[in-house]
Amino acid sequence: MRSKVNINALQNKVNLSEKITMLTCYDYPMALLEEKAGIDIILVGDSMAMTVLGEETTLGMDLDTMVTHAKAVRKGAPTAYLVGDMPYMTYQISKKEAIRNASRFMAEAGCDAVKLEGGSNMADTVEAMVKATIPVMGHLGLTPQSMAQLGGFKSQGRDCAGALKIIEDARILEEAGISLLLLEAIPPEVGKIVTERANIPVIGIGAGPYVHGQLMIVHDALGFFDAFTPKFVKKYVNLNSIILDALESYKNDVVGEQYPEDGHNYNFMNGELEKLLRQA
Repeated sequence: MRSKVNINALQNKVNLSEKITMLTCYDYPMALLEEKAGIDIILVGDSMAMTVLGEETTLGMDLDTMVTHAKAVRKGAPTAYLVGDMPYMTYQISKKEAIRNASRFMAEAGCDAVKLEGGSNMADTVEAMVKATIPVMGHLGLTPQSMAQLGGFKSQGRDCAGALKIIEDARILEEAGISLLLLEAIPPEVGKIVTERANIPVIGIGAGPYVHGQLMIVHDALGFFDAFTPKFVKKYVNLNSIILDALESYKNDVVGEQYPEDGHNYNFMNGELEKLLRQA
């Protein structure tokens, strides 16, 4: 088993110019596989609302559900760096509430950090959480919890003003004390500037090749979510078609009386069948 991945190990990868791998995960079986694959960082993302629960946005995800799933992921991936995604309105109302809610990810689920969205508007909250010994991952660019303000799931930082805002927000968040930064759906050039100026690991999801590591939604990478496919997604397998074939084969076997076969049945112990038939 590998050593526990901590923030020092991630920073060491950055110093050695080794790329960091990050995936989402929402349950124990997938966590086991991501652990075996050696994924560095696992995000229990509020994207679960869409990929697992069938919602159209992430806004309806609640804290209790997130913490429960984070606990399951931690059991399956004990050495990964585990990040819990703070749901909508669990950190925006007050610093006190943000600390209380984030502490549940740390104490109950065993997370290594929590993630929240926002730039300079979240700096005071980040600083308060860090002072309360809660490591924070920032999130800039396309921030799904702000989709109403952004006008939908749209890439960000594609003009000079937008790019400069992301660059400045990254600086402010790092000064506030974030341990890591996630950049989503921005031009590679913006990701490069942020990464070159940062003293912390910078992870991208649709942010180009110049960041320190990459994140993918695991359902996207495995071809297990077809509602929509972002431009930055690379599908490494099409699980939907594989699973559908298996389900149809199961149905056909049952209907055609090909399942169960003798090898799938439990047998009586010696002599017990005869005893049953005499007594029945």
